[in-house]
Amino acid sequence: MNNASEVVKLNEPLISKKTLRDYDFDSKRVLVRVDFNVPLDENRQITDDKRIVAALPTIKYLLEHHAKVILCSHLGRPKGKIVPEMSLKPVYEKLCEILPGITIKFAHDAVGEDAKAKVNSLNNGEILLLENLRFYPEEEKNSPEFAKELASLADIFVSDAFGTVHRAHASTAGVCEYLPSAVGFLIEKEINALDSALNNPKRPFVAILGGLKVKDKIGVIRNLLSLCDTLLIGGGMGYFFLRAQGYEIGESVKTDEESIALAKELLQEAKEKQVDLVLPIDIVVGEEFSNETKYYTVNATKIPKGMIGMDIGENTIELFSKYIKSAKTVVWNGPVGVFEFSSFAKGTGEIAKACAESGAVTIIGGGDSAAAVIQMGYEDKMTHISTGGGASLEYLEGKKLPGIEAIQDK
Repeated sequence: MNNASEVVKLNEPLISKKTLRDYDFDSKRVLVRVDFNVPLDENRQITDDKRIVAALPTIKYLLEHHAKVILCSHLGRPKGKIVPEMSLKPVYEKLCEILPGITIKFAHDAVGEDAKAKVNSLNNGEILLLENLRFYPEEEKNSPEFAKELASLADIFVSDAFGTVHRAHASTAGVCEYLPSAVGFLIEKEINALDSALNNPKRPFVAILGGLKVKDKIGVIRNLLSLCDTLLIGGGMGYFFLRAQGYEIGESVKTDEESIALAKELLQEAKEKQVDLVLPIDIVVGEEFSNETKYYTVNATKIPKGMIGMDIGENTIELFSKYIKSAKTVVWNGPVGVFEFSSFAKGTGEIAKACAESGAVTIIGGGDSAAAVIQMGYEDKMTHISTGGGASLEYLEGKKLPGIEAIQDK
């Protein structure tokens, strides 16, 4: 990890909430909210087990401290109905593979008779995985009755699913009303990393924002304008700012008056706060939105009518990289081009490379930017890659996350 010790020191927690070190887990039933929302292929085989692996430090710690571990998660969006294709059974099978020699059981419900019977049969150092929480409509509604029933299975609750803590669900916030609670190692690492970058950054602090809509990230931009020295904006979002300055953007994005007005406000705010808000200076444009389209590079202020902006150009790559390489802290959320298409992945790849080689504390804010960094092989060169796209975005916005707020303070 690149300068990881500067940000994440698990033996010196920054988080104000209770952690695993604050409890004696010996012989205790511990309900752990994990994020096992993993991708499955048509044969219901797991195609990426990173989220399961990310939960292992917490699981292993509890096993080593003789706990009876009860894991709960959602998978997909079954919308409160039992959908066999979204069962957590494949996750159970993967866990058995990853943790050989550990007794692991699977409950065919989350709060019913099977779950209760299997909890009662658990010995110290054993694991029970409950069935998909979102098979129950009460989960996403944060039903107090459902939360109480879930909590009745355990003595202590541990939250370790950062990707869900921005939602006030029964398994993320509700259960905290009925059980002593703590955050697991994954959430502790996430909060420590984001807090260090946002509240005590080494400077220059450079933020990079990509993605599509200004409206979706206005809170993030406003918060970062109060914190960073330079804000680099690429991807779909960049076109709103170019349009706000009166430039032609072709068919790059569909703009609306509200978004253009917001972009104008943000340009003014950056000026007032003396933050360098840097936009692309050249753009790779295509005739249509596909990997095979004909494409060429144009000045960012002169995108031809009918053309679609697909990536940042060479000059923008050089400009953005110059800022990144002089930074001491970099926070990045959102790709700067259509990186899913190999023809237009260069910009995002070069930004990832610049971050990896910068020597700065580098925080990648989940979602597509995290996927791009991993896909391009720079995962081990970043200080921290967030496991929660929506959660990290709301944290960057300065919002309180319900699933963190609900955990007991130290």
